[in-house]
Amino acid sequence: MAAKHSKTPRQQTGGKTPAVGKAKTTASATTTTAASPANTASTATGEVVKRARRTSHRSIREATPVTMDDVLSLASKATKRADKSLLVICGGLSHERDVSISSGHRVQGFLEEAGWTVHVHDMDGSLLPYLTDESTRPNLVWPLLHGANGEDGSIRDVLEMAELPYIGSRAKASRTAWSKPIAKNVVRMAGLQTPHSVTLPESMFRELGVEPVIDMLLGSLGLPLFIKPTMGGSAMGCTMVTEQSQLTQALINCFAYGDVALIEQAVTGTEVSVSILEFDGHPLVLPPLEIWTPSGTYDFEARSTPGPTEFYVPARLDAKTTQAVSDAALTAHRALGLRDISRTDFIVDAQGQPQFLESNVAPGMTDTSLLPQSALAAGYNLPELYTALVQSVLDQKRTD
Repeated sequence: MAAKHSKTPRQQTGGKTPAVGKAKTTASATTTTAASPANTASTATGEVVKRARRTSHRSIREATPVTMDDVLSLASKATKRADKSLLVICGGLSHERDVSISSGHRVQGFLEEAGWTVHVHDMDGSLLPYLTDESTRPNLVWPLLHGANGEDGSIRDVLEMAELPYIGSRAKASRTAWSKPIAKNVVRMAGLQTPHSVTLPESMFRELGVEPVIDMLLGSLGLPLFIKPTMGGSAMGCTMVTEQSQLTQALINCFAYGDVALIEQAVTGTEVSVSILEFDGHPLVLPPLEIWTPSGTYDFEARSTPGPTEFYVPARLDAKTTQAVSDAALTAHRALGLRDISRTDFIVDAQGQPQFLESNVAPGMTDTSLLPQSALAAGYNLPELYTALVQSVLDQKRTD
């Protein structure tokens, strides 16, 4: 169903991590460059792309798109829901703990409304016994951990060792998307554009000197710049730099959340986020969502403070550009080897070209998150939509 063009106040729907908005200057997404162990050689990146393309199931890029009728049919197929035990894992000790807990309880509520038996468990010392004890072992797990351990593939490795089926991308694909420089290289090799950037660890500034490195950065990339940790979400540690005097403090902010900084050229344009749900290899690409902020940057303050941030669903783009953004999100989803659910953020530049910023394997599902906003604007009922996703995964009888 076509989404009705609407402006939604922040309080009306669902939200978490990075996305974008109509911005005067915005930034994000890498291309190449690397000076950290995390940003491996392009040959390794090429292997990631090849593995994604050699996926055993049909390429979702070529698969028949999912319609609303398909979702409704899959949701109505789900019977004896109360007999299935679903587990939502959230919380953890990352900087995004509160957002994760909010996402987890929001999803629990919608699934319970649809008739499922749902439990929520924190990422703590009692989780493994809960997963392995026959009296509590769930039929399906939905990991909604944001940040480290949740999006870096770790919890998915644990679930695979426990031979528990789960919703979301596999561990290796999650790890690839989690590293912003590597993800940028992968999608760039798949044909997407992404702002030019460099990746530098904190140790580089200590060993070579802060001022010489900053001078080289300015000479190579110029201003404005966008600085963020190579791993993490919710725009924590991210700063827009428009003047040289801001650079040092921006780096300090970044290194408070990680040891490696992604420093990229800021791109002027419209910030857009595209969410994808996947049902047995068939994609449902939700309407692109535009984020507008008075400052032009969707930073942590804009995400965490209700008020001036505005969302437009679908994004205020012409039909050709809207299609280009949707296609780019699907390309990123496939190139990174993602599964079931993802959200990819772009800046659409002055030429109407989507510039890839990052892909999220555990997008926020709170009452102000971007994916739920797009789904509601497209006319989907969230209990039915989440039920269809759960049923799709159960039908596949996964072992990973």
